Amino acid sequence: MKPRFSCSALWVAALAFGAFSCANAVEYTQVNTTASTLSFTYNQFSSRVYGTFSRFEGTLDFDTANPSAAHAGLIIELDSIDAGSSDANEELKKPAWFDTANSPVATFASTAVKALGDSRYLITGTLTIRGITQVVDVPVLLKADRSIGIFDGQLTLRRSDFKIGEGEFADTVVSNDINIRFRMVAPQQ
Repeated sequence: MKPRFSCSALWVAALAFGAFSCANAVEYTQVNTTASTLSFTYNQFSSRVYGTFSRFEGTLDFDTANPSAAHAGLIIELDSIDAGSSDANEELKKPAWFDTANSPVATFASTAVKALGDSRYLITGTLTIRGITQVVDVPVLLKADRSIGIFDGQLTLRRSDFKIGEGEFADTVVSNDINIRFRMVAPQQ
């Protein structure tokens, strides 16, 4: 004998499944900058150099049920750079590099978010450094850890696109490719 299900039983099951799926949706609207990190690497004289920015502010409005409506932003205080030595830090603040006296912050503002599956997203946005704005694509992995969302991402930018290290520094002593990595930590809402 075949089991029979009424249309209403199937409808209830579909609604229950839908409600269950919605119950798994999570919203993140605050960035914990104390727990978050922003770092970079580049090559100088064939050696890998690691650095960080210690002061930045992130904004976030991210719902896993509707990622295409998400928004993310970042303001980085460029004088908070730590490239491993006080000499390097002071040099990078000068007009040939970040020119922090005239352009104290770099900004990122998302314009689109695309879900790629498996908690991976592609965030497109505008990155502005030294008054120069470029569109960038940032692949991001969202890791849920208890009631915390960890947004891990990275991108490679070309310093020449932002006129960073012009003049005598435009040669290959410092690589043109700068690898940016970030980990934004956000509590579940």
